[in-house]
Amino acid sequence: MTHVRTYNPSVRVANWNEDIQLEEDTLKDFLERKERGELLIQKTHGLSETFLQNTSLSVTRDGEVHFGDVVMIMNKGARDQTKYSTSQDPRKDSVLSVCPDFSGDSSRVSVSGSQSGTPTKRNTFIITSIDGTPNGQPLRYGQPFHFQAVHNNFLLHSDRVSFQTCAKRSRHQAVSLVDAPSFLTQWQIINFNPQLRMEYEGAPVPANEPIIINHVKTNQDIAIEQDFTVRSPFGREYEVSANTYLDSHKAEMEVNHFMLVLGAPGSDVCKVEDAKAQVLTGPQPSMGITDSSGTSAGTSAYTSEQSSRQQTGNISQ
Repeated sequence: MTHVRTYNPSVRVANWNEDIQLEEDTLKDFLERKERGELLIQKTHGLSETFLQNTSLSVTRDGEVHFGDVVMIMNKGARDQTKYSTSQDPRKDSVLSVCPDFSGDSSRVSVSGSQSGTPTKRNTFIITSIDGTPNGQPLRYGQPFHFQAVHNNFLLHSDRVSFQTCAKRSRHQAVSLVDAPSFLTQWQIINFNPQLRMEYEGAPVPANEPIIINHVKTNQDIAIEQDFTVRSPFGREYEVSANTYLDSHKAEMEVNHFMLVLGAPGSDVCKVEDAKAQVLTGPQPSMGITDSSGTSAGTSAYTSEQSSRQQTGNISQ
């Protein structure tokens, strides 16, 4: 029997038994994770159902923010929308949003700046009192309060930078959501014009107007990190930190300027009929009604106020 072929594809060689066992274990693990809903596609689908449910913003009749109001925390885009570099786009309008991850830490959730302006459970917060002020009373400049997330009642939180706790990209003071109230979850609103800050102390906070959101313990302001983006289940979004950016006049820069968006009659930012609809139009930098020159009315008022503030700073110097 010459040239007898003793080897064929059915012959098992090497660690054939271990290979078969590994395939069976892999399939078994896949089926178990599928039953528990731990597959990535199942988690992503669950996030869409949980976080992207539409919500309604509160409506203010007096133009002020009140305790118990459901608001969006919005930062307007850069006034100069010229793209000077192919690797970086100008900063767009963004709103503070929950940035869920799959790390398994259920006591802390990240926050990012999303360009999606439709009011959902992901990007709406409730103004919650700390000192027992009843709902319906106006929120005042310098009054501590909580930002409570709509989707899970977590509170907006920040703490000093350390080796373990800091923003991933900018390395600034991190902003997140936690499940327990503390001194680290207290915030206050201050006027965005430093020369009028003392005069406005104790005055009601206006809705849909530029303000500064200041952390009570660290005295740092919430900022949109326009040079740093983070990856979320919903795409690339701006990183959010608590860091005060000052210009040459010792005034906060645009990345620290926010608005508490509410439905308001006659508002250029969010009308009453828009409180249940889309407030921002994707990546468009302007919002609201436009004048004959094509410039947003809200943007024009904001730009003129910024210019007058800079002129005042030049005179004082």
